[in-house]
Amino acid sequence: MLSFIGFLPAIIAFRLAMSTSPSNAFFRVYIPVLLCLPDYYRVITPGAPDPTFSQGVALTILIVAIMRGGFKGYRFSHMDVVVFVYAACVFNSELQASGYSDAQNLMFAMLFSVITPYFMAKSFIEPAGMRFEFAKLVVTCLAIISIVNLYETRFGMNVWQLLLGRFFPGQGEGWVVTFRFGMARTAGPYGHALSAGIIMMVGFRLQRWLHFSGAWPDKVKKLQWLPVKFPVLLSLVLTGGFFITFAKGSWLAGIIASFVVAAGRMKNRLAAFLVVLGLLVGIGIPAFSSFIDYASVGRANAKDDNQETACYRYELIQLYVDIALQKELSGWGLTKWPQVAGAPSIDNHYLLLFLMHGKLAFYCFIYVLFGTMLRLLVYGLRIPPPPSNGGSLAFTLASIYLGYIIAIATVYMGGQTVPMLFMLTGWAESFLKMNGRDYSPLGDVAPPGPPPPLFNFRRVV
Repeated sequence: MLSFIGFLPAIIAFRLAMSTSPSNAFFRVYIPVLLCLPDYYRVITPGAPDPTFSQGVALTILIVAIMRGGFKGYRFSHMDVVVFVYAACVFNSELQASGYSDAQNLMFAMLFSVITPYFMAKSFIEPAGMRFEFAKLVVTCLAIISIVNLYETRFGMNVWQLLLGRFFPGQGEGWVVTFRFGMARTAGPYGHALSAGIIMMVGFRLQRWLHFSGAWPDKVKKLQWLPVKFPVLLSLVLTGGFFITFAKGSWLAGIIASFVVAAGRMKNRLAAFLVVLGLLVGIGIPAFSSFIDYASVGRANAKDDNQETACYRYELIQLYVDIALQKELSGWGLTKWPQVAGAPSIDNHYLLLFLMHGKLAFYCFIYVLFGTMLRLLVYGLRIPPPPSNGGSLAFTLASIYLGYIIAIATVYMGGQTVPMLFMLTGWAESFLKMNGRDYSPLGDVAPPGPPPPLFNFRRVV
């Protein structure tokens, strides 16, 4: 019964949505709950799916939205079909592998950690001119978490487990604090430091976009004494929060993603992207070849922990691809896949997704990542260069997708990283669907218009 405290945010969201609007509940309740409360704690409801904090809030917002005629601001796009097919394939694989009683929680997760966040973001952010408010809310939540996480770094104890663990006995005990370089790696409310690294990467990139767009005041009334400007302080806080996760894969992803943003701010952006692409190919191919040599020696011959980790991830592909191909259409399900001795953890989300849910879910997921990123890049090249925040937003979102693409090649994508990705996808879809109109930080809306062509060819009749 103690776990029923998990319904408290949902009750608040329901009352707020009924008294104001589902959109207001999305911003004022769902986003803070998603980012600030763990997704590994569930309300135990016998005979029914067991919701997390954020899933309960998403459910109540969906109910109120349906009661009021649906998601206002929603416009159909082909990505809606891709997201639905992905969610259906994931649920179907577990249904075939384990039956409905075991699959119901996964179905619930697909509905309220994938589909509903996608449609909420698609309907409530861009159509209402709330891109700055959304980004500011994400950045503010993550800045607070970065500061709180200093306790975990210093004392090696997770604040959220200390405060909330007593209400959810037996839950979340598998998420333990890990260490690197002799220091605790902060996980915050995200379960593992690797997941925290991905979320912090998203927050950092959004903060850099806000700073570039002039969305924050230089000084805040209650913080006039600060020796640095407020947006600079936020960037420093999020940089620190990102750093203390000690998630090397996310660090690498964040560094590479920054090149996309930098190229998007150049005067000749197409040439800049060609240079970046050339560098990635020129450096990436030799680096990949060196990595294969480094990782293929086997764990028994590894010289240090870093090489042993690389060897393990390389061996995973050799060990599990053939197993995944045995059920390539529907997958083995969430927990029914054969576990190879000595390789219990699959630290590669692409491989794990293919293994668990089959190739159709895998292809849909790949399209969500790569398809959205490429469409954002092409669109960003077609519209006026920064300082227009529409142009800079396209490159910022594309850089976040690139960060996801790189980071989840070294880690399982779970917890809040899932709804965050699909919220970003909903936001990106509505941004592209509305021709990326340019909003000022003060809320003024520039009149939308068709983007200019990517190449200025002369037309002769």
